[in-house]
Amino acid sequence: MNQIAQAAEAILRGELVGMPTETVYGLAANALMAEAVVRIFTAKGRPAFDPLIVHVADATQAWSIAYASPRAQLLANKLWPGPLTLVLPRRALVPDVVTSGLETVGVRCPDHPMALALIRAAGVPLAAPSANRFGRISPTTAEHVREQLGQEVSIVLDGGPCRVGIESTVLLPDPFPVVLRPGGVTREMLEKILGEPVAIADRDTKSAALPKQAPGLLPSHYAPQKILRLRQPGTPWPQDPTCGILAWHGDDIPQVNKYCERLSPKGDLAEAATHLFAALRRLDASHATHLIAEYVPANGLGLGINDRLMRAAGLG
Repeated sequence: MNQIAQAAEAILRGELVGMPTETVYGLAANALMAEAVVRIFTAKGRPAFDPLIVHVADATQAWSIAYASPRAQLLANKLWPGPLTLVLPRRALVPDVVTSGLETVGVRCPDHPMALALIRAAGVPLAAPSANRFGRISPTTAEHVREQLGQEVSIVLDGGPCRVGIESTVLLPDPFPVVLRPGGVTREMLEKILGEPVAIADRDTKSAALPKQAPGLLPSHYAPQKILRLRQPGTPWPQDPTCGILAWHGDDIPQVNKYCERLSPKGDLAEAATHLFAALRRLDASHATHLIAEYVPANGLGLGINDRLMRAAGLG
């Protein structure tokens, strides 16, 4: 029996599986089996007020668990499989534990062949938040999953390093489109497809939405265990050999700082997104006593990267 078949059988028994996606690795369970979903919260140490994203093989499966609006159908046709989560009214078969009792559910179709193969083999949608301990750095390799949750999962499917590296964009499409969490699909992409403005929810809007609308919106999330501060480009780096640095280009890092990670020396936001969580993880495992990270340009994927940095520093 191959790994996909083994993982599908584990899912149908109510067990947890480490699943690669294009964004980060997910901790997958049968989204229609409440007791299996509860195991996700227990394994992650995740508060039960934080809803989960449900992963589907295609739009047909998505509309079996959520009600689609014309905007949702258009976006699904154009951007699925891909890193876009749509927050939609849920159907009755979705257990309350998945949505934290909300009347909406976050749904997406991942753009990864192993994830899609697992969903199809299991024949059920999969609840799958990032496969990390709650609030910690998201995993972008199978080894990261084994490090944090090895005792909790039946099997970890190794699909290689994640291509996108930050989580999906979370969009509330109706009554007008609002990005609740920036991610792998940019606002510019959404506006081009929809032909209308797309708002980005500010901190007050997101706070008002908790826990009413969507997963992944807590103000402190993706956090390293070391204290993390943020830096605007152009301001001085600390001349402190005990400080770990997460830089955008890294051209101006002082020589005295020996714990350094550069997101993209060539200034490529896609490369920076891919490297973000792994770089944070390496710094957190280093001998640095504290960390400082530099904001990247706030356009395109940069919005999602800066969102993750702010929440890693408890400022989301």
